[in-house]
Amino acid sequence: MIAAESRSLERELNPWLAAEARFDEAAARLKLDDGMQKVLRSPTRELTVYLPVQLDDGRLEVFTGFRVQHSIARGPGKGGVRYAPDVTLDEVRALAAWMTWKCAVVNIPFGGAKGGVVCDPAVLSEGELERLTRRYTAEILEFLGPESDVPAPDINTNAQIMAWIMDTYSMHKRHTETAVVTGKPLDLGGSLGRQEATGRGCLIVTLEALRKLGMDIENTTVVVQGFGNVGGTAARLMARAGMRVIAVIEIDGAVYSPHGLDIDALMKHREETGSILGFPGAENLDRDEALFLDCHVLVPAAKENVITSLNAHKIRARIICEGANGPTTAVADQILADKRIFVIPDILANAGGVTVSYFEWVQNRQGFYWNEQLVNGRLEEIMVKSFRDVVGYADRHGVDNRIAAYMLALDRVAFALKLRGIYA
Repeated sequence: MIAAESRSLERELNPWLAAEARFDEAAARLKLDDGMQKVLRSPTRELTVYLPVQLDDGRLEVFTGFRVQHSIARGPGKGGVRYAPDVTLDEVRALAAWMTWKCAVVNIPFGGAKGGVVCDPAVLSEGELERLTRRYTAEILEFLGPESDVPAPDINTNAQIMAWIMDTYSMHKRHTETAVVTGKPLDLGGSLGRQEATGRGCLIVTLEALRKLGMDIENTTVVVQGFGNVGGTAARLMARAGMRVIAVIEIDGAVYSPHGLDIDALMKHREETGSILGFPGAENLDRDEALFLDCHVLVPAAKENVITSLNAHKIRARIICEGANGPTTAVADQILADKRIFVIPDILANAGGVTVSYFEWVQNRQGFYWNEQLVNGRLEEIMVKSFRDVVGYADRHGVDNRIAAYMLALDRVAFALKLRGIYA
């Protein structure tokens, strides 16, 4: 019995199987034929590479890297590169599929891709990270290009790593090609507003959800799980918009104040101490306990599989805004639906990042750069329209927001494929 339960939980936590479960339900409701389902389900290309890198002490180490292009039907593959010890091909495959659906939900002309390298960046020097990045780029070079596959930052990667990818690609092509990656430093063709874009997108769709549900911004309490770029930005912008961020959860614990946390001061405290814990005027909490606080909005903005069948019944939020990719398992979806929790699914909620990545790509190709007000204004237009498209789809088809988002995305990608036809 225990072994069976363990296998069941293992399947629940597999991100590829979770993506497939949502896909299957959306495809069935759209009445897509078997052939189209097979095309939409299957990745276009998958590449595994083995990367010999010389470490600072002279030793050679071999790292494993992946790049998956899920779909290029609507445009170049688009998706980040993550560095982590637990990266797997299944995870990268699922994330690439999510990028396809995410780009389709916000209706930008990209497909979906994702990359990853199995490593622990915390134990690598800057020089080792640069050599690893350049070798990874060289090994997947034939995949990459402004018209074919455009990487971006993800977990444990940043603007500097994107600069190394851009430079490696450009050196091989013998000319500077800024549009091969997004999330670059501003001085190398990055876009204003890009760093805050994912968190800002979370704010925009949360404001739309509050309006739809008739809730006052000033009385809204928020719990944010993950205090990195996405969670930290969302917390700061939500607080500035008038919401009360009562708790922030990180890997080593959580801090809580019923009166609301000063997010800017909390960021400074973490910079000075290396932790959010011990923040003056706040109470330290266990991170699991904080996830189940009574609040209006919960923003899971760390990694996948945070809300599962084991804990979904304990969630007491009215709205969940999924800042992370895949923070809720497919099994947990039904539990949240039964509790009448309004879920803003990841492929909508955190699409602000890829939307401004699209803006960056456009600016690179035009050689004409926008001011931050224009970037943020256009981001808001797209996120608001996409939220209303998804919610309208949910209302018309009698499904939850996640399945509605998948249905909308599948419909758009399938329509593009039908227009193009199958090359033979």
